[in-house]
Amino acid sequence: MHASPMHYFPVTAPFVMLLFFVFGVILALVQLGIIEYAYAKIGIQPRWIFLFLILSLLGSYVNIPIAEVPAQHLSEKDTVSDYGIQYVVPNMREASRTVIAVNVGGALIPAALSIYLMLKNGLLLQSLIAVAVVTIVVHQLAHPVPGVGIALTPIVPPLLAAGVALLLSRKAAPALAYIAGSLGTLIGADLLNLGIVDQLQAPMLSIGGAGTFDGVFLTGILAVLLA
Repeated sequence: MHASPMHYFPVTAPFVMLLFFVFGVILALVQLGIIEYAYAKIGIQPRWIFLFLILSLLGSYVNIPIAEVPAQHLSEKDTVSDYGIQYVVPNMREASRTVIAVNVGGALIPAALSIYLMLKNGLLLQSLIAVAVVTIVVHQLAHPVPGVGIALTPIVPPLLAAGVALLLSRKAAPALAYIAGSLGTLIGADLLNLGIVDQLQAPMLSIGGAGTFDGVFLTGILAVLLA
């Protein structure tokens, strides 16, 4: 499914199609004006909704390597299942190493949007609290998956972020939910587990990629609607 071992969709074809189906549903809701209103509440103009979602989804295919860690043993599997979701294990076993990379669609785009929303809405203090809460909970629930990296139940980040956001600020809950869900997941699941990279048997640990992308992507949809 991928020409380069560095670039691949984090989940197998059926789940990629499912995410595109979800995207199609969201596009339909935009046309009906339902989700358009929801995203307008977090400070995104309607014309950018489609572009943001498609870039997040397509950007999950792109990983930017930033470091390498020696690995004694790498998983021989091509796919790994966790919580019923099948994740792709990249074919990079020629060297005994784990490449640490940043996923464009699951990390860079959500992080950039989160920072923008934080500054635009003046939510620095509330964001720090919300992100801290989500980070702590996600870190406790996230677990290593040999061959893939760190994973957690995809529905946890958006539900948790929406609840925390509503408690901190009902007026700014939509934006706060997105910030907390995105940054809290990336920090709690991926960044705080970089210390165990050499134990994951994974050819690549993609920050915001396999194991966490689905949670971050769903946060962009569900957290706003729930808030």
